Amino acid sequence: MLMLLAMVVHSMDAALVRRFKNGDESAFTELVERYKDRVYGLCLRWMRDPVIAEEVSQDVFIALYRSLHKFRGDSQLSTWIYRVAINHCKNRKLYRQRRATDRHEPLEGTRSDGEIPARQLPSDGPATDAGIHQTEAAKIVHDALGKIDEDARQIIILRDIQDCSYEEISDILEVPRGTVKSRLHRARSQLARVLSSTLDRDDLI
Repeated sequence: MLMLLAMVVHSMDAALVRRFKNGDESAFTELVERYKDRVYGLCLRWMRDPVIAEEVSQDVFIALYRSLHKFRGDSQLSTWIYRVAINHCKNRKLYRQRRATDRHEPLEGTRSDGEIPARQLPSDGPATDAGIHQTEAAKIVHDALGKIDEDARQIIILRDIQDCSYEEISDILEVPRGTVKSRLHRARSQLARVLSSTLDRDDLI
C-alpha cells in the first residue's frame, strides 16, 4: 500500500514538472502548495526561528523555480526539494555565524551605526511559534533538537519528523543506506541523552 502511494505521489510530481517545463506556470503554484508546509517545517526545525524559517522557505522555492527546468527526474522530486532546502538552511546558518563573529552586539541590543534594529531579547512568555507546538512534549523535543549537533539534527528531522524513507534520506544526503541507519542510531542516542537531562521526574509520569 505504501509503495503504491509513493508511486502515485511520484507520478503526480512528474506530471507537475512536465507541465512546468512545457510553459504552464500554474504547475509551479501547485508544487508550492504541495510542499510548502513540509519545506517550512524542515526549515523551522533547522533554523529554530519562525521568521528566518519563512525567509529560507521562500528562498528555497525561488531556487526551485529557477532550476526546475534542469530537474531530470533521476531522483524523486521530494528528495531533490529536501536537498535544496537543507543546503539553504546550512548556508543561512553559516551566514548567521559569520555575522555573529563579525558583529559583536551588546547583549541589550544597542548599536551606534543605526543599520540594524536592536536585538529583541526573548521574553518569559510563549514563543512566537508556540502555535506549532501541539503538545508540551513536542516543544520539549523541538528545544532538544537545538542542543544536538547539526548532522544528528538533520537525520532525525528527515526520518522521524519528515518521515522520509531510508532510501530517500540516502539520496538526499548522498550516503549509503547503511550509513543512514548508523547515523540515525547515533543521532537518536544523542537526542535521548539530551532529553534525559532535560526532563524532570514529573515529566515522565
